[in-house]
Amino acid sequence: MRLLQITASNVWRGHEQQIVYYYDEFDSKIEHQVLLCPTDTRLAEIAKEKNYTFYGLPDYSKSKKLWISTINKIVKEHNIDIILIHNSKAHTLCIMYSLLYRSKVPMVFFRTLIKKIDTNALRKWKYNYKHLKKLVCVSQAVVDVLKPAIKDHSRLSIVGSATDISEFPKKKATGLLLNEFNLPTDTILIGNISAFVPFKDHYTFVNAAKIIKSKNSKVKFVLVGKGEMEDEIKAYVKELGLENDFIFTGFRKDIPEIFPEFDVFMFTSKLEPTGGVLLEAYNCHVPIVATNYGGIPEVVENNKTGILCEKENPVAFAEAALKIIEDKNLREQLVINGEKHLLDNFTKEIIATKMLKELQEVLN
Repeated sequence: MRLLQITASNVWRGHEQQIVYYYDEFDSKIEHQVLLCPTDTRLAEIAKEKNYTFYGLPDYSKSKKLWISTINKIVKEHNIDIILIHNSKAHTLCIMYSLLYRSKVPMVFFRTLIKKIDTNALRKWKYNYKHLKKLVCVSQAVVDVLKPAIKDHSRLSIVGSATDISEFPKKKATGLLLNEFNLPTDTILIGNISAFVPFKDHYTFVNAAKIIKSKNSKVKFVLVGKGEMEDEIKAYVKELGLENDFIFTGFRKDIPEIFPEFDVFMFTSKLEPTGGVLLEAYNCHVPIVATNYGGIPEVVENNKTGILCEKENPVAFAEAALKIIEDKNLREQLVINGEKHLLDNFTKEIIATKMLKELQEVLN
């Protein structure tokens, strides 16, 4: 197999991390692979650090012709026999390449968004394009939202999220965040790691925090990440009088070090395809409270590996978080079950093997 992996995304989130896992795992299992992605991104940095066979291009909106010609160049020079597409913009570019150069190279689209695609005829046509042989979805929730627009449902399959357990060797809190932010040693930390975008629903997190704080004065709340709504959420925290109870860390590269410092991971996202960060919580022995919606129930088993709550329900989130804080036995059981669930189903080795099987089926 000679593979081209392509994304036009310029952000660093769970899907981009998944690309790294695939590249690393495929490297010893296939004949050759190439990565094409935008320059000046975290993914490009990692590609350079790890010496991937890598092409970087400016933002696609400024250079569509360059992207399309580069795809053609890579396919020819590297004898690519299959293309793995990682986002919608790259999907469009690959179809334009296929049409312009009359290419018959088969394509597979790894879809991780819960978003309807039957909103117009052109979009439906793109997803049913003859050389797009398979739509691999990250969860059943993604499959369900695509189905109405896909003529041949046999082209739909599922390969879940993954995490690299070797990147998270730390399993216990060492006081790192308490020391960094000068907090008392008995402080309880409830955290969330996600971009400040609407569907992550930080409003529910903040509203739940207000309830929790009214019942346990030792709790502090840590929000890790950046994004378009960060200032808006900071203003809301201040409006509720919680500015002394919240810590906004911004983007952090030391997630494996700080994640185990959380006593509870409270994930309020209301439209999550899968929630790869939940797997990291399992790995770091942090008990989970998450939304019972989207692809999350495919990752979290309610009352076994975590507690699931109705979306946009801060009371439910507050009660679940307080329950974990107050019940040591429950906390320990969730941690044990969560780690086992991860090791049995979601390591990068297991997930990469599943994806490789999907690609090989297309080639066969």
